[in-house]
Amino acid sequence: MKITPRIFLPFLWFGMAAHAADQPIVLKAARMFDGKSNALVQNAVVIIEGDKIVDAGSNLPIPNDAQVIDLGDATVSPGFMDAHTHLTADFSGNYSERRLQELDVNVSEQAIIATAHARATVDAGFTTVRDLGSRSVSSREFVDVALRNSINKGVIFGPRMLVATKGIGATGGHFDPTSGFRDFLFGREPDYTDGIADGPDEIRKAVRFEVKNGADVIKAAVSGGVLSLADEVDTPQLTPAEMAALVDESHRLRKKVAVHCHGDEAAREAIEAGVDSIEHGSFMKPETLMMMKKKGTFLTPTLMASEWIMGKLDNYPRGLQAKAKAATAARSEMFHNAIKMGIKISFGTDAAVFPHGQNAKEFKLMVDLGMTPIDALKSATANDAELLGIGQKVGTLEKGKLADIIAMPGDPTLDITGTERVSFVMRQGKIIRNGPATAAAATSTTVQ
Repeated sequence: MKITPRIFLPFLWFGMAAHAADQPIVLKAARMFDGKSNALVQNAVVIIEGDKIVDAGSNLPIPNDAQVIDLGDATVSPGFMDAHTHLTADFSGNYSERRLQELDVNVSEQAIIATAHARATVDAGFTTVRDLGSRSVSSREFVDVALRNSINKGVIFGPRMLVATKGIGATGGHFDPTSGFRDFLFGREPDYTDGIADGPDEIRKAVRFEVKNGADVIKAAVSGGVLSLADEVDTPQLTPAEMAALVDESHRLRKKVAVHCHGDEAAREAIEAGVDSIEHGSFMKPETLMMMKKKGTFLTPTLMASEWIMGKLDNYPRGLQAKAKAATAARSEMFHNAIKMGIKISFGTDAAVFPHGQNAKEFKLMVDLGMTPIDALKSATANDAELLGIGQKVGTLEKGKLADIIAMPGDPTLDITGTERVSFVMRQGKIIRNGPATAAAATSTTVQ
């Protein structure tokens, strides 16, 4: 990677590049993935003015007054997206210690720690995330909303965020923050203000409360989970009537619905109700996947979450170990079937289960389970943009789109792990990184 000698590119605090407001920036690289094509473009040139792309292609003429950045033997790509993150949390350490820490960390400290998670994520090349739930037994605050707003205002560096505030779930279900603790330890039972609701009317009230407080998307738990102590991983947790109310109220308010769901029965009911994406989907059968295809429902497989848990199984209570083994054993066949059947797959990792900044490891897991490298790259660009409803702004490198651009070494269609070594990051025309990760950025992925 080099900057042409005729150009001087100073760096400001936090590594953002300075340039004249009216001066175009030109990125050159050996190749380009444009987010939608089935092959890479050679001799790539991307021209940026302000926060937008003015042109992208092969061997394009370079404006005379442009600031040229030659990225060398690299592949430029739209900024990656992760449709399933939790930037305000970190569950990657010892599970029991982490649960106890939730009782000690106040909301102010949680918010400060979240800024490090955001920085690690954008440094890794993820310029947009969907953050699916900010939850703690010790806090009722909207830390994810504050994080999103601070990034949007330029106060801190991080990815564009679409946030879900509190996940909606049933009493005693996967999203109940008091489940697994002794009764009334926290003084009261959680209610709709915590995302816990029972019955269609309460579900609608929870949706309205979250939208009122800044939710961009609605997240619900419709089956049990791996990391919850008091439920089975695949049991349904919302009734069909509750599911219908959830989707109807969310869509009436023009919010998409993502559902945490491992179980097949719960997935069928959620798909029938019209949810926009199934998160995880471990136990889904071919018949259920066919329903997804007919409805156009996205699958967000979050392979990294189970991979991390299985690699550190002794860190989790015995009951959780059994659930993790069952879900991981089922997910590979489900994912194989989803690829064969042409299900719409969105890239999402469940970041927080593993350390933030390692999101790109999901690409290799997808490819190892049968996805082509190009389709894996599309899942994190154009596919995620479609799911998130922002495809008119981002997701591809073409004229008029926001200049969210990253570069990785080599050819990712030959070595998908190149996605794990992003060396250039631009978000909305501003350079956040140009060169290897700093020691500070590397450290931020493991903030405890």
